[in-house]
Amino acid sequence: MKFIVISYAILTLTSCGAIRTARTSQPVVPNTINLALTAEAPANKYVNLNYGIRLYTKDGRSNTKVLQKYDASATYLPQVITNPEVMPFVSESVRRYMRTMGFNLDADISTDYMLTMVLKEFNVSYLSGIGWSATVQFNVEAADKNRILVYPNVLVAGRANRNGSANDFAIASQTLNEAYANALRDMDWDRIAFFPKKASSPELEANKQVDGEGNTALESTVIRWFVESSPRGADVYTRIVSSTPDVKNTNQNFVGSTPYESTETFDIKGLTFNNSGNVQIEVVCEKAGYITQRRRFNIRQAIEQKEISTKFNLIKEE
Repeated sequence: MKFIVISYAILTLTSCGAIRTARTSQPVVPNTINLALTAEAPANKYVNLNYGIRLYTKDGRSNTKVLQKYDASATYLPQVITNPEVMPFVSESVRRYMRTMGFNLDADISTDYMLTMVLKEFNVSYLSGIGWSATVQFNVEAADKNRILVYPNVLVAGRANRNGSANDFAIASQTLNEAYANALRDMDWDRIAFFPKKASSPELEANKQVDGEGNTALESTVIRWFVESSPRGADVYTRIVSSTPDVKNTNQNFVGSTPYESTETFDIKGLTFNNSGNVQIEVVCEKAGYITQRRRFNIRQAIEQKEISTKFNLIKEE
């Protein structure tokens, strides 16, 4: 009888232990949001750029949680992970998007422009009565090879909304991917591509400065020079006379003797189409036994006429 009671007690304890083991909480399996580039970039739109672009992406989010609001439960916030992780996905997908458009990425570190994209928001939320909503925001700026800002820091944003169950994280993925695609479309790619490309005429890049690298329309504008004198054989000098701080005055530079004829492009550092009206080229004509003569030509007029032409009738010294 005692053996039966002890056996029953052991059996009871064993059963309780089995019950406790069965009730042990299981690890929570996080929900996965699969990230994908769903935006279709216009193919080969910027294949004729003269310079490359280097892309720099940075995480500037104050809150890195992908799921930020979820009112389907007052006490429960689902765990969420992304596949792949957010920043590697953003960096790789933006590069792929830009390559499709024809941007030449990482062409030459000495001349490449720098495009910086700082991620400010990348999240999705679920609100009862609304469904899934997502927001993606970047701060975007571009700088030239000297790291001078050419495209100001602007905010681009993409948003999306979809109806669906609070437990349907496939819908959450689609919503976030759509918001990301909208953010990429919100970027002013034409403006970004404007700087690494020479315009067809100086008027189309009115504020782009000559820097000696040949990347402006001004530096591609060919000017015909013709300087004559009577009598011939006079020395011709030129110098820059500027009334704008962007362009420096220069000393006289000997260019040849009359008759002087040449075709040249502008290499006046700091010159733009807009400030060219405040810059002049002074042409000096000298010959032994004759009075030195000077004439000035407005750069804006020379750009529009594509010519600097003059004749000096030299006067003998008395």
